[in-house]
Amino acid sequence: MLAMPIGPSQRCPSCLRTAATLGILFLKQEAEAFPPPAAADACRAGFAIPWVSVLQRGGASLHLAALPARTSVHPPLLGCRPRQVPASSGVWQSTEQRRCLPCAEGRAAVTAMQSTPNYLWSTDDLLGQGATACVYKARSKKSGELVAVKVFNKASYLRPQEVQMREFEMLRKLNHKNIVKLFAVEETGSSKQKVLVMEYCSSGSLLSILEDPANAFGLAEPEFLVVLQCVVAGMNHLRENGVVHRDIKPGNIMRLVGEDGQSIYKLTDFGAARELEDDEKFVSVYGTEEYLHPDMYERAVLRKPQQKAYGVTVDLWSIGVTFYHAATGRLPFVPFGGPRRNKETMYKITTEKPPGAIAGVQRQENGSIEWSYELPLTCQLSVGLKDQLVPILANILEVDQEKCWGFDQFLAETNDILHRIVVDVFSLQQASSHRIYIHSYNTTSKFLDAVFKQTDIVPHHQEYFFEGHPYELDPNLQAHNFCRTARHNPLTLLSCAEQPEDVVGVRYKDPALDFPKFVPKVDVVADCSAAKSAVGAVHQALRIAQELRQCQELTVRGLHWVIGNLRSECSRVLEQRRGVHAVLSGLQLMEGKTRGLYEAIPGGSALPALKDVAAVRIRLQRVAEELSQCSHSIFDFQGALDGMVSELVQHGQQAHEDKSIRQIECCLEKMQLIYKQFRKARTCPALGYNEEQIHKLDKVNLGDLARKVLLIFQDKCAQRYQEALVLHGSRMRKVCEIKKQLKRLSNRISTCSVEASECQDCLQLALDKFLQTVVPEKHSLAMVPAVPSPVPLSQMRREMALQMQELLEQMKSVSYDLQFNNSIIERLSGAAPAPGV
Repeated sequence: MLAMPIGPSQRCPSCLRTAATLGILFLKQEAEAFPPPAAADACRAGFAIPWVSVLQRGGASLHLAALPARTSVHPPLLGCRPRQVPASSGVWQSTEQRRCLPCAEGRAAVTAMQSTPNYLWSTDDLLGQGATACVYKARSKKSGELVAVKVFNKASYLRPQEVQMREFEMLRKLNHKNIVKLFAVEETGSSKQKVLVMEYCSSGSLLSILEDPANAFGLAEPEFLVVLQCVVAGMNHLRENGVVHRDIKPGNIMRLVGEDGQSIYKLTDFGAARELEDDEKFVSVYGTEEYLHPDMYERAVLRKPQQKAYGVTVDLWSIGVTFYHAATGRLPFVPFGGPRRNKETMYKITTEKPPGAIAGVQRQENGSIEWSYELPLTCQLSVGLKDQLVPILANILEVDQEKCWGFDQFLAETNDILHRIVVDVFSLQQASSHRIYIHSYNTTSKFLDAVFKQTDIVPHHQEYFFEGHPYELDPNLQAHNFCRTARHNPLTLLSCAEQPEDVVGVRYKDPALDFPKFVPKVDVVADCSAAKSAVGAVHQALRIAQELRQCQELTVRGLHWVIGNLRSECSRVLEQRRGVHAVLSGLQLMEGKTRGLYEAIPGGSALPALKDVAAVRIRLQRVAEELSQCSHSIFDFQGALDGMVSELVQHGQQAHEDKSIRQIECCLEKMQLIYKQFRKARTCPALGYNEEQIHKLDKVNLGDLARKVLLIFQDKCAQRYQEALVLHGSRMRKVCEIKKQLKRLSNRISTCSVEASECQDCLQLALDKFLQTVVPEKHSLAMVPAVPSPVPLSQMRREMALQMQELLEQMKSVSYDLQFNNSIIERLSGAAPAPGV
């Protein structure tokens, strides 16, 4: 007897549980027939090998009774009872759907290689199974190319010949990238079973994707849009060829990944399909219970006799249920106990659905139905997409075939969604993300209205930033010329309303509400279901935590941009203030000299003019005080903005040091491993004693990890997010107040400029009056000669003439400065043009 340890690459493919980790050794009798290195390969090849098991724990070994040399058993794990199998069975079975059933049933299953003239497959490689056929992964004998083969069983030949040939004819007729291709129709060598050779979709079905706990609450928005586009395109091809599918469901929508990494979904399984024009009807019933139109459900499931005929719109009901399932991760109509257990209530829900409702759930036995008119909060789709999708679902999930949309309207409305472009917007005051679905030819006004619908910020109060700069949207600019946005790089919306909007934040459902309760009793089926729910809830908690983190990052980044813009605004207002102050200084000098001229006139004739000049001096003093106050206010604002920047930098450092998301990811990885073990155990209801103990430990660990995730989420994610929102609201109020005050300061400085201009006019008038008083010829100030007059003048007249000449030059200079200052004010008051517009 030779001992051979079984590792992951060597253990028998029939057993998918952790044989190696439990320390199981497989010993082989008659070693000369199968040397140890070849034993596992022989097993995988389908040979019957006589095995016995040795269970090794620590240093001790427990030997099970050796079986006869021609006995083949499923390799038993701890506690499994080996059972003799007739040698004629010859091979082992290992299918993904039925793994470890031999352990549960105490028998070995049969594996076989089957082939047609050009293709070869193993019954181990089962992809799917139905009432009339099985689908396997196969290879071309010539090229080795992977294909899918649909092998019809004996029951399929009991159908009428016309029905048997229908699927072949449908697939030959159809040719579209969103419909699985038919390569050939062949027969098996011995049994002459019909075999359809079709395109192999390596990523499984949409149902298998939705069964993944990561998609327990529906597909992500980009993936859902791919599903929508592919299914609509495939269905459009069917209608163009006058074909009704009659069995649309996630299990009949296959996925493969293209060369560009993009998912491609394809309709398959045309066993129930038939040719049917829009105005034709049929009476035969096909389909899957949960996705059946209620009229068909009544006859097929409830077995109630009726003489109704059905049209092409029955496919629309199935599509509606499929889209709802893909968007939310669950079926739209669920009676208490489930659709398969409470069929009468299931029928009642679908037939009594009020107009506009898209889902109905019964949460208690014999309880009322809770109707939903919108997609749930847990759904990953944005509000923008939900608003487009819900009316479609409401109108195709309509039991009255007369009220239900036709295919033309369905295709028109879905294509309307698919032809829109998406503009990502982040409302800074509200701390909320939005996706705006808009046609590429729509203009800015349409976009602003769509933003208003989601944010309640009226169009004339909407201001935008993009990549750190103010972004001006021309009213006639079409959407396809907008900047390219993304969730992580949106247009940042700032409201300029007097009363800033309240903080909204990320809306989410507490993931703790979706965590299941674990019961102490070992029930591999219930435990696997609970583990799946727990892992799905953790995926949801992780997504919410990432959304909260991204929201904080966008608020910090947006505040940095707004503060940077306000600091620039402070500099602009300061520059505006400096210009006015320079003019003010010249006017004050001019006022002093004008006053000196009048004071030099003997007698009391200059007193009225001196009063006017004194009034100008008071006005100039007020302007100086106003400018001084503005200057102090601007410096205060700059200090406040600098303080906020320091806080934001500190917040960014703290966010960088936060490891909560990574901690949730680590817990999730461990929980996924346990869930994987539970899935394997689910197919083997009778666990051995040691396996049961390990199962219990895994269950305890799973509960501990779930509680740890909830603690991390609540204390390190949600609580910190709420604290960050409070701070954000406070900062936004300060920022909005500074923005408002800066606008007022700019207006005050502009008022000061106007006041200075009026003071200049008053001084000019006073000087003109002075010239009329002291110059007999009443020449204007501009006619005063630059050189002393040849007419003999007194010394006083000569000095006054020189002072007036100097004053004239100063007034010209002040006038020029004032005009230049006004041009600066006008230029700085204008909005800076947005980059790229």
